[in-house]
Amino acid sequence: MSSKNDGYNGIVTKKDLQRIFVRSIPTELSWNYERQMNMAYAWSLLPVLRKIYPDKEERTKVLQRHLEFYNTTPYIITLPLGITTAMEEQRAKDIDNFDETSITNVKVAMMGPLAGIGDSIFWGTLRIIATGIGTSLALTGNPLGPILYWLIYNVPGLIIRYQLTFLGYKLGSDVIVKANESGMMDKFTNAAAVVGLMVAGAMTAGNVFVTIPLSFGAEGMETSIQSIFDGIVPGILPLCVFGITWWMLKKKISPIAIMFILMAVGIAGAFFGVLA
Repeated sequence: MSSKNDGYNGIVTKKDLQRIFVRSIPTELSWNYERQMNMAYAWSLLPVLRKIYPDKEERTKVLQRHLEFYNTTPYIITLPLGITTAMEEQRAKDIDNFDETSITNVKVAMMGPLAGIGDSIFWGTLRIIATGIGTSLALTGNPLGPILYWLIYNVPGLIIRYQLTFLGYKLGSDVIVKANESGMMDKFTNAAAVVGLMVAGAMTAGNVFVTIPLSFGAEGMETSIQSIFDGIVPGILPLCVFGITWWMLKKKISPIAIMFILMAVGIAGAFFGVLA
């Protein structure tokens, strides 16, 4: 049982939730193609399940249930882990009457919406912002570039992951299900996606450089091709390169192959004087 001062009145204590947080950090290390995050999910819950279900046979059945397919953004996986912990704790108090399928149903219901929010925030927004800041400094030779990238990208993720562990436990299942039904998650996901796209556009304009040094016209009155493109839309050439790269990715061309293609085009363009 928890102490009177830690705010937890059931079997699970704050220390138990902290262990779940720590165990959730290497979630992707056991990622697999068949069931993806299932092993990490069950492993994160194992210490608290041992406490909730002292009977080994019952605990084995619960672990088998949590070894089903599961996948979401790793930085917010502690939210469903916390909710699952609260629901398993309630089930242990009344195993015969508690519908254990509701635990799986809540997990599955949260998986998609939470993945959408997490991907938008961490993959689509925070990672791009961190990359933009880190790359900008690195291009000037500043050693703080990779350090700031690591800090900006990882520190907020760890803080949010930690806080969501306790939030999930305190929320249980009702609040998340209601938020999903009301459409609040969809609105938040769309807003985060818009921010991410804006940052991606700014990074494309600021970190992709394409210059055409060719010009035409009488001597002393030459008109550069680059100025024509800049007059149409500033940064249109980097945008075109970005679009072509995205098109190749959509065609399932390997990113490594795309890198070599861009290198070859850049070297050939510079050799023949088409690109500066």
